[in-house]
Amino acid sequence: MTATEIIKDFKNRKLKPLYLLHGDEPYFIDLVSNYAEDKLLSDAEKGFNQTVLYGKDTDIMTVLNAAKRYPMMSDYQLVLVKEAQDMKWGKEDDDKKGIDPVLSYLENPLRSTVLIFCYKYGKFDKRKKTYKAIDKNGLVFESTSLYDNKIPGWIEEYAGERGYKMDGPATAMMAEYLGNDLSKIANELDKLMLNVAKGQAITLQHVQDNIGISREYNVFELQSALSRKDPVKVNQIVNYFEANPKSNPMVLVLGNLNNFFSKVLLYHYAKDKSPQSLARELGVNPYFVKDYELAGRSYNYGKTMQIISLLREYDLKSKGVDSNDGPGELMKELMFKILH
Repeated sequence: MTATEIIKDFKNRKLKPLYLLHGDEPYFIDLVSNYAEDKLLSDAEKGFNQTVLYGKDTDIMTVLNAAKRYPMMSDYQLVLVKEAQDMKWGKEDDDKKGIDPVLSYLENPLRSTVLIFCYKYGKFDKRKKTYKAIDKNGLVFESTSLYDNKIPGWIEEYAGERGYKMDGPATAMMAEYLGNDLSKIANELDKLMLNVAKGQAITLQHVQDNIGISREYNVFELQSALSRKDPVKVNQIVNYFEANPKSNPMVLVLGNLNNFFSKVLLYHYAKDKSPQSLARELGVNPYFVKDYELAGRSYNYGKTMQIISLLREYDLKSKGVDSNDGPGELMKELMFKILH
């Protein structure tokens, strides 16, 4: 079941007594949690029937004591445990004769309580009796991170659900520039939509104007300049990055370059180099295929492998491993090695 399907069930009042939302991608967990907190109960019901707890400030017995209460003037009460990965869950009783109060509740939960655990940034141990009890008597949702090649489609879907269209270059730039942090992408899209009329296509121009990406000095222009082996433009961009470190942190630039040259490596492996086939193979919008073709001609297989190795080396140096140089000096040194 997806996050959207869980929310649809919430809207239709198809409620389970137990929910475990866990996994590496916090965005979908927050999506379900926020809807439950905002919409599951009416404003009048929330005062007596909604309890929000935070993992680091509570423990499992406090949660269960809240869950055992009956609702007042409502069919349900909501107990929402945020950051449940920080909560003290207690130890499971391995003695089959012993009574474990946690399992006792999870195996026979109160049907008038909706108890939601938000366990973020990792997976709950599926071997635990706690997990198995929630899975049997409620619903377990695992929120997994999207692969990079799925991000453009997710961006288009997010915009489409809100009445906007994304053109290919705009989608590709957002995916490349913002990475796979869905919460960050959603926030940037929400801000972008405030400045674009509903129904209007969101273009590359809109992205550049509203998401703080310089039209002339951004990581995509750097990739293009490297592909052309244009040292003057490369140095201009790197100097701009050095002067604007908050907008262009080295870790972000290196991450994008690593992604770019990894796809250049895939270009060298590709047997079918037609634009349509390359777009599928590289997982990019056809609009950007020409950039990878140019880079593939500029850097042979061996040089591409060397560049990827250099990017990893300078990522470590940027974190203080075997180097005390600042980001600006490291970037200039790296660009020289890539170009020569």
